[in-house]
Amino acid sequence: MIHQFKRRVLFVLWLASTAACSTIDPGPRPVALVAGLPDSTLKQTLVSCSSGRFERTNFSIAHRGAPLAYPEHTAESYRAAARLGAGIIECDVTFTKDGTLVCRHSQCDLHRTTNILQTPLAGTCRKPFTPAAENTPADAQCCTSELTLDEFKSLCGRRDVVDPAATTIAAYLSAPPPKVAVEAPACGTLLTHGESIALIDRLGADFIPELKAPQVEMPFAGMTQKQYADRLIAEYVAARIDPSRVHPQSFNIDDVRHWIANHPDFAGQVVYLDPRGRDPGFRPTLAGMQALKASGVTTLAPPMPMLLVRDAHGKLQASEYARFAREADLRLITWTFEAGEATDPRNWLYMNLPGYIAEESQMLEVLHALSEEAGIDGIFSDWPGTVTYYANCFGR
Repeated sequence: MIHQFKRRVLFVLWLASTAACSTIDPGPRPVALVAGLPDSTLKQTLVSCSSGRFERTNFSIAHRGAPLAYPEHTAESYRAAARLGAGIIECDVTFTKDGTLVCRHSQCDLHRTTNILQTPLAGTCRKPFTPAAENTPADAQCCTSELTLDEFKSLCGRRDVVDPAATTIAAYLSAPPPKVAVEAPACGTLLTHGESIALIDRLGADFIPELKAPQVEMPFAGMTQKQYADRLIAEYVAARIDPSRVHPQSFNIDDVRHWIANHPDFAGQVVYLDPRGRDPGFRPTLAGMQALKASGVTTLAPPMPMLLVRDAHGKLQASEYARFAREADLRLITWTFEAGEATDPRNWLYMNLPGYIAEESQMLEVLHALSEEAGIDGIFSDWPGTVTYYANCFGR
C-alpha cells in the first residue's frame, strides 16, 4: 500500500510537469519519404507543405504511441505521439493479477515489450526463455495476468523487437537502431490505463482504448468479460472525460454490442475492429454493412488490405468493402501505417498490393488512396508524424 501511494504521488508530480503539447512537429521523416516519391501531383502537393505550420489532427491515430522509435505503451511513447501531431492516442487495455487495467498490446507480450526476462520476475513467465534450435525460433511467454501491479510497474518498457535466432536472452532482446534517430529511453515508463488517461488528457489528445482479448479463462479473479468491458468505460467516467473524446474498440463483436447497449454516452464512438478479412471466404455485402449500421455500429476499423484493390491499369481504388461501408454510412479507420517493412512481400499489411511498393516512399501513395479513394476518417500509425504531415497538406 505504501509503495502504491508513493508511486501515485510521483506520477502526479511528474504529470503536473507535463504541459499539453502545443507545438506539433512531424519531424524529418515525412520530408525524407516525400523526396523519394516519383514526380507527380501528389509529390508536388506534399513538397509544398514542407515549411508549413502543422496542427494536431484526429486523422492521425497513434498506434501504441510512436513505437517505430520508442518503447510502446509507455509515457515516453505517448508524449512523442502528441509532439508528432496524433489527435488520438491508443492504450491497449489488459489486466494484472490483482485486477488493475494496464496498457499492453497483448496480455502475454512482456517477454518482447519489457525487460522481464532479465529480472527475477522471469520466474513468473508461463513459458521460460527457450533458445533457438534447428527449425525452432527462440521463444518465451510472459503475461501481465501473472504479475501484481507493483511487479508490473517495476519493469522497463522496450521496443517490440526480438531476434528469433538468438540462443541467449541478451541476444534475443538486442535490437537494431530504429529507423528514426531519437533519444529514446533505455527504460520506458509503463502505465496503468488510468495513468494513460491522465497523461493523454494532459497532452490534449483523445482516446482510443482497445479491450484486448484475455489469454486467461474468464471470469478471472471474479471479473467477467462484461465487467472487464464495463471497467474500461468506468475509468473514463471516473476521470470525467467527455465521452465524445473516447473511442472504445474491440475485435470481439460481443464487446462492441455490450458497449452500445449499456453505455449510451459512448455508443456513437465505439469502434468495431473488423477481423473478417482474415477469413478467405469472407465477402462483404451492402446488406451486411447495413445490418451493422442498424445494430448501432458507427465505425469500422479493418486492416488496410480490406480497403484497396488495383484496377486493370494498376491504379489503386476503393474495394467493395470500402464502397459498401460508405454506402451504409459507416465511418472507416484503418491500421497500421508504417508497421513493418512496406517493401517486404511477407508484410501482410500490403498483401493485396503485390509488386506495387518498390520503394518505402510509395507508402504515401497508399495513404493517399486510402484517404481519397477509400474515404477513411483516420489511420493508425507507428510514426504519427508522417500521417500528420499528410493530413495537414490535404486538409484532413
